[in-house]
Parts: sequence; structure tokens; C-alpha cells
Amino acid sequence: MTQQDMVVCGKCGGVNRLPPACNAIEAKCGKCGTRLFSGHPEDVDAAGFDRQIARTSLPVVVDIWAPWCGPCKMMAPAYEAAASELEPHVRLIKLNSDNAQAVAARLGIRGIPTMILFHGGREVARTSGAMTAGQIVRWVRDRLPTVAA
Repeated sequence: MTQQDMVVCGKCGGVNRLPPACNAIEAKCGKCGTRLFSGHPEDVDAAGFDRQIARTSLPVVVDIWAPWCGPCKMMAPAYEAAASELEPHVRLIKLNSDNAQAVAARLGIRGIPTMILFHGGREVARTSGAMTAGQIVRWVRDRLPTVAA
């Protein structure tokens, strides 16, 4: 965590300041009181996706998926496990491409599942295809050497 990280609450969308002395795992949203890091990826809609990418200062990994996608369903528990390992240094979110078709088109999604890593509001890396939890964690850490192991 860097000086004064900003984290968007997955429940209410409130933007929260996390001072360096704060125990991020225990941090709660100042607006709604929900824990900011639950160890579970947050499902977001199009507006929630845009807010997370634009306002969260931490790296954000988004899993673009669909409920009818077999590989997406297979990867869901692995993505969940990766979230519990990567938080609070990285925010993990899920975007249903069926419900957010305009965002998926804007991102140029051609196949799912696709994971995109954002930092500072910009895309850093992307990969397509189902992965294990270990592969997801390794993929993120290989692209963000500052993320604690």
C-alpha cells in the first residue's frame, strides 16, 4: 500500500482514503460501513467498473465472464481464491459481459474468460482463458513486482 491509497467500496461506490498506518484488511467504508476487502471479488455493473478503474489507486484485476460460459464457471473458484491471496494489495472485480455489453465492446473483448489488469486507470496486461488460483496470482505478481508475495 502506498501513501493514502484510495479504494472504492464494492457495495455503495463510496471512495475511501486508506492511510498507510491503517490495517487495510480491517478497513470499512466510511459511507456504508461495509468491509473494503472481503477476500471475495466484487461483481460490478458498467458504472461500478468505470468507478473502480477511475478512482481506486490500487491495481485492479477484472474478470470478464458470462453465466453461460463453462470455462468461466470453472475459473470462478480459482478467481475467488486469488482474491483472498492478493487483497488488500490488489482489488479483484468481476464484470458480467452479458450485462455490460458496451463495456465489453469498449474493452475489445473477443473471448471469455478474459482478465485485464489495470493500474492508474490504464490497462497494464490482459490474458484470456481459464487459469488456476496459483496461475492468476503469479500472472498478477509477474506484472506488478511491487505486490507483496
